[in-house]
Amino acid sequence: MPEDWTRALAVVAHPDDLEYGGAAAVARWTSQGKQVTYLLVTRGEAGIDTLPPAECGPLREAEQRAAAAAVGVDVVEFLDHPDGLVEYGVPLRRDIATAIRRHRPELVVTGNFRDTWPGDVGLNMADHTATGRAVLDAVRDAGNRWLFPEVGEPWSGVRWVAAAASPRNSHAVDVDGYFERGVASLAAHRAYLAALGGDMADPEGFLRPMAEADGARLPGARLATAFELIAM
Repeated sequence: MPEDWTRALAVVAHPDDLEYGGAAAVARWTSQGKQVTYLLVTRGEAGIDTLPPAECGPLREAEQRAAAAAVGVDVVEFLDHPDGLVEYGVPLRRDIATAIRRHRPELVVTGNFRDTWPGDVGLNMADHTATGRAVLDAVRDAGNRWLFPEVGEPWSGVRWVAAAASPRNSHAVDVDGYFERGVASLAAHRAYLAALGGDMADPEGFLRPMAEADGARLPGARLATAFELIAM
C-alpha cells in the first residue's frame, strides 16, 4: 500500500466494519503521525436482535468511539442513514462528498463493496455494497465544483480508494507490531460481539488467520492487512 499521504477518511456502513480487518492498518498509520478520520453511515441501531434500535444505536456509537480510540483515531462522525436500509443514491453521495470536502483526504478507506467476500464465498449485504459504491462516486463528486456547490469547496485531492476485506485484494500493509491494537479495537465492540456469538465474536481467533494469510502474500511480512486499491 502506498503510504506517501498524510490524511485519510474511512467511510463504512456500520460500527465494527472497520474493525473486521482494517483497524490494525489504521493503528500503523496513526503511529506514523497520519491523520485518520472515521465516518459511519449508520449507528448500527438494527444490529443487535435483543436491543431495540433506540437503545442499540447509542450503545454501538459509544463502542465505535472506543474502538477508534484504540487505534489512535479521535474524530468519529455519523451520518444517521438507517441501519439495514442504506440506499445507494444522490443523498448518500452528497453526504459522503460533503465529508470529503471538509476533511480533504488523500486516501479514502471503505469496506468491501463487491458481491462476495474473499475466496468468492458468502454474499455481501446491501448496506456494504451501497456504501462502498457511493464512496467511489462521492470521491468524484467531491472534485466537481458543479455538483453539490452548497456543501463546500471542491476537493479533487483523493488519490486512492482502498477497500478492506475485498475479494479483489491487490495491496497490503505490514501490521506486525500493530495487530494487537487491531484486536483491541474489535474487542471494544463488547455488547455487539456478545450478541453475535460464534467465530466472529472472538477477535483474536477471527483476525489472526486473515492477517497471517495476508502476511504470507506480502514479501517480508508476518502479519498484514490487505486492501483492494483503486487509483482515482
